[in-house]
Amino acid sequence: MIFSSQEPQRNNRPLAPWRRKMHEVIFESDTSAGKLFDLAILIAILASVSAVMLESVESIAVRNGNLLRTIEWFLTLLFTVEYGARIISVGRPRAYMTSFLGVVDLMAILPTYASLFVEDAHYLLVIRAIRLLRVFRILKLARYVGDSQILLLALRASRPKITVFVGAIITFVLIAGTLMYLIEGKESGFTSIPLSMYWGIVTLTTVGYGDIVPHTALGRLISGAIMILGYGIIAVPTGIVTVELSQLRGGVAFSNQACPQCSREGHMTDAVFCKYCSATLNEPDQPSDTGSPGFKASQ
Repeated sequence: MIFSSQEPQRNNRPLAPWRRKMHEVIFESDTSAGKLFDLAILIAILASVSAVMLESVESIAVRNGNLLRTIEWFLTLLFTVEYGARIISVGRPRAYMTSFLGVVDLMAILPTYASLFVEDAHYLLVIRAIRLLRVFRILKLARYVGDSQILLLALRASRPKITVFVGAIITFVLIAGTLMYLIEGKESGFTSIPLSMYWGIVTLTTVGYGDIVPHTALGRLISGAIMILGYGIIAVPTGIVTVELSQLRGGVAFSNQACPQCSREGHMTDAVFCKYCSATLNEPDQPSDTGSPGFKASQ
């Protein structure tokens, strides 16, 4: 059998039937089992984040500290089993473990285990800080958002325009800060140009901490102009990303299929090969959702 020149042979590692089934349940969401698994993990993530939030409330922690710790360990063991199952169900475990979601999955379970090795009393605050890293579990919610890939593409396409926009804003803040430094002076708290630039950023974003305020009529006039300008400037990045999103939605379609080798998602609906590791998305004995074969061959 000779592979055609248009699609070179990929170095696939075919999964055993049970691993293929496990991959379908864990990484895919177009089957009943996959949807049920996703729902169960989603509930566990929300429960985990809720436990972290409740534990930060002192009155609740005093009354229900043991219960919250029990929930914490139960969910940690659950996520540990899930992490091990994800490693087993892919053909290239290292690719999954070093991916963004793979690192997030690992960070979801490490802090609780790390707290076992810190016993001294003066390390208790460090334990609290380590346990706060469990909040990273919420990042796993990104895999349940169907339009996440389109949003990422829109942000990447908007990056040059936003870079130019940010550069213009920095230049504007520099000019405004310098003017206020000259107009107000040290008597009004504008003791340096960098500090005046800080005031310019706070004013432009309409935050208004009030720690530095102008006292002269001209300074207040400039402040008012910057505040009004800030409302329009804040909308610019939103408009840039919105335009890119509207262009992508009509011409780009993504499937929720995960690569059986590296577990990465975000492939086009008609993709045959993984754009990250070049593995075949559908093994030869598995029909593609789009009707495309796992590979093309000619005798």
